[in-house]
Amino acid sequence: MSQQRTLRLSPQQHTNAVYVLGTELSIDICGSAPKDAVSFDVSGTPDVDVYIVHNPQVAKVPTCVPRWPLDAGVEVVVTMKAPSKDINDDKVRISYYGQDGGTPIHRSVLYLTCVDISLDADTTRSGVVKRQTTDKKEWTWGPDGHGAVLLVNCDRDDPKSSDMDNMDFCVRSYADLRDMSCMILRTQGPDAIFNDHKLVLHISVSDADKVGVFHARGDDTHYQYEHVLGSHELSYVVEHPSGQEEHTFYVEGLAFPDADFLGLVSFHVTLLDSPTESLPETPIFTDTVVFRVAPWIMTPNTQRPLEVFVCSLSDNTDFVEALSELARKAKCKLTICPEVENRRDRWIQDEMELGYVQAPHKTFPVVFDSPRDGELQDFPFKTVLGPDFGYVTREPFNEIVSSLDSFGNLEVSPPVTVGGKAYPLGRILIGSSFPRVGGRRMTKAVRDFLCAQKVQAPVELYVDWLCVGHVDEFLSFVPALGRQGFRLLLASPRACYQLFKVKQEEGYGEARLFEELETVSTTTIDEILANETLRRDNDYVQSCIDWNRDVLKRELGLSEKDIVDLPQLFTVIHKEASAFFPDMVNMIVLGKHLGIPKPFGPIIEGQCCLEETVRSLLEPLGLTCTFIDDFFSYHALLGEVHCGTNVRRKPFSFKWWNMIP
Repeated sequence: MSQQRTLRLSPQQHTNAVYVLGTELSIDICGSAPKDAVSFDVSGTPDVDVYIVHNPQVAKVPTCVPRWPLDAGVEVVVTMKAPSKDINDDKVRISYYGQDGGTPIHRSVLYLTCVDISLDADTTRSGVVKRQTTDKKEWTWGPDGHGAVLLVNCDRDDPKSSDMDNMDFCVRSYADLRDMSCMILRTQGPDAIFNDHKLVLHISVSDADKVGVFHARGDDTHYQYEHVLGSHELSYVVEHPSGQEEHTFYVEGLAFPDADFLGLVSFHVTLLDSPTESLPETPIFTDTVVFRVAPWIMTPNTQRPLEVFVCSLSDNTDFVEALSELARKAKCKLTICPEVENRRDRWIQDEMELGYVQAPHKTFPVVFDSPRDGELQDFPFKTVLGPDFGYVTREPFNEIVSSLDSFGNLEVSPPVTVGGKAYPLGRILIGSSFPRVGGRRMTKAVRDFLCAQKVQAPVELYVDWLCVGHVDEFLSFVPALGRQGFRLLLASPRACYQLFKVKQEEGYGEARLFEELETVSTTTIDEILANETLRRDNDYVQSCIDWNRDVLKRELGLSEKDIVDLPQLFTVIHKEASAFFPDMVNMIVLGKHLGIPKPFGPIIEGQCCLEETVRSLLEPLGLTCTFIDDFFSYHALLGEVHCGTNVRRKPFSFKWWNMIP
């Protein structure tokens, strides 16, 4: 619906008005009529269209106009076709008639100057800013949706800078500029109109700390981008040099969606009339465009790996070498964090999660720095943050940070459809406490942030039964052919006992776990099966995993055919479980190449029966299993391969704005 402005004519003199293309002027006929008038007629110059609204039929007034009764049920609406070349070069004339209907007893003349004002952004999400007259004030999801997208400018393009690009009020480079979204103010009409009126770009107080706006001025060098909106600047008067019909602005995001920010920001341009110096300006017209700040998006194991991160320490040289070979096979870049930077903190999975942000014109990775703040706490900001690599974190307020705030407790599923509802970017999985009072839980600041991104609706699982308490201790996803395109891997004590029982019946009860490890006490299959305490502990663990199994089936739309159980045993000490032998589900997934913790299981006919079983389950899916020795460097410290690595993956080809949350 077009903007409509009511205009009251002066009964004593001619009236001058500015008309903005695409709007409607509703003329107050009765207010300017002489007291004896009972009817009127109206006419306009060729570039003016005049409509009469009456009971409530609409008719365009022809040249030989009828007379219309002068009552409250009659309305005159005026529109125009094109911007004026000169001031007051079009007009509308209204003639009033008395009871006898003869000669007009009064005439009012409205002189019009038409201007065109349009504030535009890439509302079609095509990468191009097109002039739009509709669909700018609302932001809608889906393939048929509309609305502009804004990136949080959270990378650091200038190596000399000590902070993210959006923490200052300047454009440091063209690379910095390319992270911003373009917004264009287009104007047409006589220059004199814009000299006599103010054109103001403005934002609301609530949006001021969410965005920054730069006005492109001068001769197109980066020194000519003036910071005009954001922080304490709520409005900016746009100067209108003679003949300039376009003003280009660049918009950067300062904040991601969160509990107190839906992610929508509105920009307005208003034409103000200045009647006299002693009176304040009054608005004539406002155009609005709405942006949505792009969410932070996680990538699942099914996305192609691009870069592997690992920490180098004095005791994990063999582990790093094995991982390097695996990365080479998967054709991934390997980034090693040296000991001088990691300060002997090897848990790089727990310190950060690697995701990305995307707009139609730009996509770049963003590291989410966890609040665990171990010795690796400086690595995401000082090393990972850089040109076209952004950074975000959330600091809990008045909350105790627990092990559940480490990002081994933050995973994402591949794309799924649940009961007809599509999640084309998958669903975030976080571990929490059992549905009861008390227990450890991820801090509200992190959970609120993840929920506010909207596009990967989080699912909470039960992990408080674990000593460390991370979802990656009992689940993983691997790419695979089939209806889902993946399999969910679950650690399974039940499957392990079944395997060991079969091996015992085959006569291998004396085969020993950990036989290849010189300094570790061994135990036989017979001893494991006879250990009632261990059996009881693992029955409990299995019940906890089964609870999560049911949640995952329900929330991800999975069936038993989509799940693979990997044999695994746990020990429970002080009501908290940890892996009895290296936890094979805690693996790194690099395309079809899997880096799996070497379990050091019973050797039967020259083969580890645990490794052999895992190969038989996963290799038919087109996957290659490489077992990596992490026993002393990670497992003995309550972690595994996945805990000690991190992977940057290719963003989804699916555009997040095309989904319907």
